[in-house]
Amino acid sequence: MIPPDDERAAGPRLLVAEPLTLLGFEPFGQVIEPDNADSIRLINGGTTTRFHDLAKIDVAAEGGRPLVNIFRGKPFSLPLEIAMMERHPLGSQAFVPLHDRPFLIVVAPDEGGRPGKPVAFVARGGQGVNYGRNTWHHPLVSIDAMSDFLVIDRGGEGNNLEEAFYAAPFRIEAL
Repeated sequence: MIPPDDERAAGPRLLVAEPLTLLGFEPFGQVIEPDNADSIRLINGGTTTRFHDLAKIDVAAEGGRPLVNIFRGKPFSLPLEIAMMERHPLGSQAFVPLHDRPFLIVVAPDEGGRPGKPVAFVARGGQGVNYGRNTWHHPLVSIDAMSDFLVIDRGGEGNNLEEAFYAAPFRIEAL
């Protein structure tokens, strides 16, 4: 665990969530949705549309292997304080919602091995994300209701979790 940053603030710092877009999220990974497909193909005798290569799954470092999981997220209520971020140095982590509900994504650029100022996105139903390897992000934030997510991440040996805390939290008051 990384100790809190040394920024001094009297209280929570305001963070505004914006709609999730391909360009806005690009520095942190990929948005998983049909609009992000490398190519679109008809398969299975023309009965299925394949939206091909939606995310760059990166889990092979140090002998890693892909894991397929389901995470069930309890809903958060607003206002939400963002006090901690995590990252996975050995692999990417993809979240694909199994319900047609929005969810919140909070990511931050790396600043000298610590998370910088976070950026918040609201994913609409049907959008998922793939956090690139070493991308600072807040743990899963379901909103509205309990929600299930298909999660593809890295299994194997090695420490693939790093956590860091902000000295003063950021606060999301509305979506």
